Amino acid sequence: MRRAFTLPELVLVVAVAGILVGIAVPLVGRALDRIEVEAAAAHLVAAHQRARIMAITRNQVVVLSMDSSALMISPRGGGTSLWAEVGPARSGVALVGPARQFTFSPEGITLGLSNATLQLTRGASSRTVVISRLGRARVLR
Repeated sequence: MRRAFTLPELVLVVAVAGILVGIAVPLVGRALDRIEVEAAAAHLVAAHQRARIMAITRNQVVVLSMDSSALMISPRGGGTSLWAEVGPARSGVALVGPARQFTFSPEGITLGLSNATLQLTRGASSRTVVISRLGRARVLR
């Protein structure tokens, strides 16, 4: 005698699997949004620290340019960029607002800036990066 599944049993298994997938997919999507936004925020903080350290070690004024598509460190007054990377847009994360520039003195202090707030969003997830004049960058939860 052969053992097999009946049609109602197969329909029930497919229906339960469909319900479980329907519950899991939105949760996974929100988790991926949160992970990408946190990674982009950490990337902006790392770029800020890199520019500050470059200004100190090179003993020159450097400019960090940030927008959704690119992050770039260059000496003040132009010239060849010292460092460049793709911005948060590569992973679908939006940097809200216009492109920002941070100028670092050879002492590591930003020039002409009190505090800056950068907002990153993707889907329902968002993070705020706050940059102080003295060189501290932190991510608000």
